[in-house]
Amino acid sequence: MDLRIFSYLPNPRIWKATIAARLCSIKIEVVGAHHKDLSRWLWDFEAHLMTEQDREDFAPYARTSRLGFGGDALYKTDSFLDANPFGTVPAAFSPDGSIGIFESNSIMRTVARLGSNTCALYGDDAYSASRIDSFLDASLVFARDSQLYLLSLLAGNVQCNLHDSAKQALHTYLSGLDRALSPERSYLVGDTLSLADICVVAELALFMRELDYEQVLSDANLRLIYGSEINERYPLIINHFHNLCEHEAFAPDVKPYIEKLLVR
Repeated sequence: MDLRIFSYLPNPRIWKATIAARLCSIKIEVVGAHHKDLSRWLWDFEAHLMTEQDREDFAPYARTSRLGFGGDALYKTDSFLDANPFGTVPAAFSPDGSIGIFESNSIMRTVARLGSNTCALYGDDAYSASRIDSFLDASLVFARDSQLYLLSLLAGNVQCNLHDSAKQALHTYLSGLDRALSPERSYLVGDTLSLADICVVAELALFMRELDYEQVLSDANLRLIYGSEINERYPLIINHFHNLCEHEAFAPDVKPYIEKLLVR
């Protein structure tokens, strides 16, 4: 094992690391469960589902949860918070658990650095690496609005202002990505696949989770944001997204997820 990741599952954002790992021949161990079940887990390098006795033994580690966990107590060890001071997931660890890496883009970068001799996903000089970083930073801006929107859908209380912000964020994001692929570029940065492409696929796949909440939107007199209009307005990035979903390094994570969404 080169890296261990603890997260709620499924989580498209950890695909950034797993996709990069397949390309770089890096061994990753992913541990976790559905977000509704993580209140029953010990959040630690040795994360695991707790027994009733564990819950008593680890009672001092109970912490008040924040976004996405409905106020349930979450059992986070001191060593977990030392390694991941913001206390969020996904959380990654070095093989001995001594070093924590947090935020999905940083975890992905870790994999790329570990496997740089096998596959140059992070550019071949300072300029290309920084251009990749530009796409990763733009993705973080989009991710903030998309996360607030998806959490509101999950809670069943989506508001017009969050819907409008998410719609504007998606169009801004896709507009820049589509322009980056114009007129006939194969990848977002340079002539080969990079972390920029991987990150974008993960973020767009996560936004597609909106499809699960069409009834919630209908009840609020709102419409799906990720609809047919997106395909028409941003053909280059949408085609790029779908082509990468078929790529052998992407497909094991992305295809089953999207197929389930489309079936539902």
